[in-house]
Amino acid sequence: MGVVTIKLPDVGEGIAEAELVEWNVEVGEFVREDQVLAAVMTDKATVEVPSPADGTVVWLGGEIGQKLAIGSDFVRMEVEGAGAVSDASLAESEAEAQPASPKVATEDQPPVSVTGSAANPAPKPTPADNRTSAAAGAPEQSRVQPVGSSPLAAPSVRDRARTHGVDLRLVRGTGPAGRITHDDLEAYLAGSAPVTASAETVDQVRDIKVLGLRRKIAERMSLAKQRIPHITIVEEIDVTELESLRQQLNSDRLEDRPKLTVLPFIMAAMARAIREQPGMNALFDDENDVIREHSGVHIGIATQTKAGLMVPVVRHCEARTIWEQATELTRVAEAARSGKASRDELTGSTISLTSLGPLGAIATTPIINYPEVAIVGVNRMEIRPKWNGAEFVPRKMMNISSSFDHRVIDGWDAAVFVKRLKTLLETPALIFVEK
Repeated sequence: MGVVTIKLPDVGEGIAEAELVEWNVEVGEFVREDQVLAAVMTDKATVEVPSPADGTVVWLGGEIGQKLAIGSDFVRMEVEGAGAVSDASLAESEAEAQPASPKVATEDQPPVSVTGSAANPAPKPTPADNRTSAAAGAPEQSRVQPVGSSPLAAPSVRDRARTHGVDLRLVRGTGPAGRITHDDLEAYLAGSAPVTASAETVDQVRDIKVLGLRRKIAERMSLAKQRIPHITIVEEIDVTELESLRQQLNSDRLEDRPKLTVLPFIMAAMARAIREQPGMNALFDDENDVIREHSGVHIGIATQTKAGLMVPVVRHCEARTIWEQATELTRVAEAARSGKASRDELTGSTISLTSLGPLGAIATTPIINYPEVAIVGVNRMEIRPKWNGAEFVPRKMMNISSSFDHRVIDGWDAAVFVKRLKTLLETPALIFVEK
């Protein structure tokens, strides 16, 4: 038997580090070759790391949320035959890492205070103590922990506690650092009364660590707001004629074509307006003071998924028909929502489009997808009265909110772009007419 060290593999595109977002194994578990060990996330995608051999996991090299360097020690396994490292070196490595948090596949928790010191450690209560104190209604066990505290317990213990309606802060843990074990919970259930009203009225505080995609979203949003001085223009659009055209096209569409929403028309209008103002379809490299204008219009579509906001890309919108826009939009959005979008489908946008659909407000202030220089936001559509010169008539109205990078796009140019979008959307035939 020997111990082999598995390095964090190169996940491509010159990535120097990756965030550990999930362990699929735990110490002591036997795994098969090609079984997924963990999942790591880069700026581009989530990547699964498979096992290169059969073996037993003896060490895990990181905690959920930790950023690990490519090529660093990731997992150590005991396998048949000679290993890459000896048991002695493994023990030595673990001893060196002892001051840090244990590298085991347990739920991430904040540190807790324990009574006693290194010289005079406090005696550890036993399950029997729990039973005795529970039976006697011991105040030690029933004492509510301070607001904001988070008891240490494995996910399975937490699930069981939720099933029985037990507040884990009322259970005294006998495991390392006060960790609550199944025996501790069993002792509490065997001797405690239902949760009292005083416990139910305690302010329940839950710490949620920002990890994975949510961390990436936070980083990207912060970067955009810190580096880009936004200017946002809100314009009212009369989409009565556009809606009439859309409904007519849907009623006559072939069976293999998707149902049209308003978004493909807006994408087509954006591509058409960019012909006259190519500076809107650009990336600003502010570290090198270079603006990169693209001839291809690659529109990023802000898409809400269960994991968070993602931006799949519809490429070359300038060359697609309305039906092709709709088909590709449906495909990439569904890939993002199902978690199957590839790295290429989530990168390379040159301008973005965001819409909250019927949930949209009267106006929004979209955040630019850095390093792009413009984003178009679609707001809720509704019937509003509009003066036609003689009387008020009901019209279908919709506001668009467009944000621009004011470092490279002047307010005048932004207003001209928005005005052009308004003209195209209010007279949709212009979208399809070649000059």
